[in-house]
Amino acid sequence: MLKRIIKGFIPAPVRQRAARAVESARLPQAAKAEIRADHGGRLFADPGPRAAVLTTGEWLLEAQAASPSHDDGYARHYSLATGWGPSYPETTGYIIPTMLDLAGFLGDARYRDSARRALDWCAKIQFPDGGFQGGVIDAVPCVPVTFNTGQILIGLAAGVREFDAYHDNAHRAARWLADSLDTDGCWRRFPTPFAEPGEKTYETHVAWGLLEAATALDEPAYGAAALRNIRWAIGNQQPNGWFADCCLSDPQRPLTHTLGYALRGIVEGYRYEPDPALLDAARLTADALLGVLEPSGRIAGCFDAQWRPAANWACLTGCVQIAACWFLLAGITGEARYREGACRTTAWVRRTVHGDGEPGWRGGVKGSYPVDGDYGHLEFLNWAAKFYVDANLMELRSAT
Repeated sequence: MLKRIIKGFIPAPVRQRAARAVESARLPQAAKAEIRADHGGRLFADPGPRAAVLTTGEWLLEAQAASPSHDDGYARHYSLATGWGPSYPETTGYIIPTMLDLAGFLGDARYRDSARRALDWCAKIQFPDGGFQGGVIDAVPCVPVTFNTGQILIGLAAGVREFDAYHDNAHRAARWLADSLDTDGCWRRFPTPFAEPGEKTYETHVAWGLLEAATALDEPAYGAAALRNIRWAIGNQQPNGWFADCCLSDPQRPLTHTLGYALRGIVEGYRYEPDPALLDAARLTADALLGVLEPSGRIAGCFDAQWRPAANWACLTGCVQIAACWFLLAGITGEARYREGACRTTAWVRRTVHGDGEPGWRGGVKGSYPVDGDYGHLEFLNWAAKFYVDANLMELRSAT
């Protein structure tokens, strides 16, 4: 009762600052030193994209081996305060194609084996109706969620292509998503209980999962459903390229992470069906993001509807997601400015990553820079590592 009374009278930002102060006092000395270094602007020498791929690829292998849930999923994070977190089904799903890509690029069978074990785990935890749970593996409530199912479908589609297996799992997930899509193209029936309620423009990243399934399973109906969602999402795009309803918790100041999700889904929609309207929508947002790219390569963590920075930290996940979209658009349009922006961003993010040191730190990509920012607070995130590897592989390939 007392806790509820205190919560009702003390504003949330004040409570958060107080909790962070208590947390900071309990942190290990190494974590406190890392925070101080980040706030002091410490950046490492740029190791280049190939070294980045090698080091962070190893971090992802370690994340699978070290997950305390011991299930062949990838640990959600490594925390400066508490160490490795439990396996995260959602991001395990879309890490799978990254590991397969690494296996081919590096000629290292460990990555293919890692992906296969992660696929088997995803298949094992799928609900009978085809959906997948939200949150980490031990999260409560354990209910099927649109977004998480779409991300795991990206991995299942890769499994179909690579192993000629998982067809039934992929079909069931894709049918569940297509059948739960509202007639206007928005997913509303199975929201995550771990984000603020409401429509989510960034679920174009779910549509990407359906596009991958449409291609891998030769099922055009999945692609048609995906395109309905993408066209619905474009209806939330403002004339300056900003998206409404595009954040986990604060739609007035969306994260670059969720803006990156939305943009990638639209780009993938165009790659599946080259409709000029889809490319125009992708370029509108991509060009606006180029306009807020700092000379260093940094992008602020959040933006308001006028593209004004709304955070004093960078969301490293969002930075490399956006860079990946720019690399794709460079390939589609032939415009060098997209590649130049992408390379500037990946180079800056590489300078925030430890190239050596303790496991968990070495090769890990922080949620925020500085590491005590609001997104992925004090954590190295497995999805940040995934998108970082993807963007650096794109950079390497675009240079040839």
